[in-house]
Amino acid sequence: MSTTTMPPTKAPKTEPKSAPKGALSDRAKGERRLGWMLAGPAFAVMLLVTAYPILQAFYESLFDYRLTDPDNREFTWFSNYAVILGDSIWWKALAVTLFITVVTVAVELVLGFALAMVMHKALKAVRPLVRTAILIPYAIITVVSAFSWWYAFNLTSGFVNTWTGLGDYDWFGHQWSALAVICLSEIWKTTPFISLLLLAGLAQVPEVLQEAAKVDGATWLQRLWKVTIPNMKAAIMVALLFRALDAFRIFDNIFIMTRGNNNTESVSFLAYRQTISRLEIGLGSALSVLVFLCVVLIAVIFIKGFKVDLASARGER
Repeated sequence: MSTTTMPPTKAPKTEPKSAPKGALSDRAKGERRLGWMLAGPAFAVMLLVTAYPILQAFYESLFDYRLTDPDNREFTWFSNYAVILGDSIWWKALAVTLFITVVTVAVELVLGFALAMVMHKALKAVRPLVRTAILIPYAIITVVSAFSWWYAFNLTSGFVNTWTGLGDYDWFGHQWSALAVICLSEIWKTTPFISLLLLAGLAQVPEVLQEAAKVDGATWLQRLWKVTIPNMKAAIMVALLFRALDAFRIFDNIFIMTRGNNNTESVSFLAYRQTISRLEIGLGSALSVLVFLCVVLIAVIFIKGFKVDLASARGER
């Protein structure tokens, strides 16, 4: 008697069930809707305090009138902008502003990186003390720090001339020496801000990469150039962006130290002088709009040109 064996029947494959596309889409839509609801009030406030003043300044820049006679205003289209761009005072102020921005940001980046390295390597016991000591200049009000630097370099009451043996040299009576003091005060005050941003970037550099480079025999300088700086690119770019925007709007130091005399006038101080001192609202508003456009241009250059990765800087990737 022969017996036939049936081949084992294969169990039908069961495909893993995937989540319905419609349900996932609805969930994403709900999260997106909730995000807009939560961000809506903040977005409305931001528009109110930022967009409205800019639009109002642009509207006022299209008129020619003085604050002492607001009823006698004439709509002149873009003639205020033509006047400003055709005046050498604007271009001199722009050159001074760019000089201060480039010098201060470059020096602050080098000093800030050195301070960040010191704080990063400091012993845990003294690390809070080091951070506090470095942050003291940044905690001082800008007007107070500017006045302190003006007092130190002043011809009659300053001690710098006495210590350096320069006698009666007037630091604020010459363009380049006055700009040097202005840059020094700005560097002294805001370098801690750069160092804090770079310190956060240093903390994100993987230690395993540093140790691997040591094992391979890399020197300290080679590890700095090949490992540390490439992994801090996002933090460095963000620090440069914020400081460049802030330095371009410099006003307090120039107002306290020179009042814009001897070709030390920045574009922000020029806008102040036209608007507040001369009460020419149309020209002052046009200057404010041009300063705003310059700041936007700097931001676009940094973000697009240098490919600033803000998400990476925040540690989201």
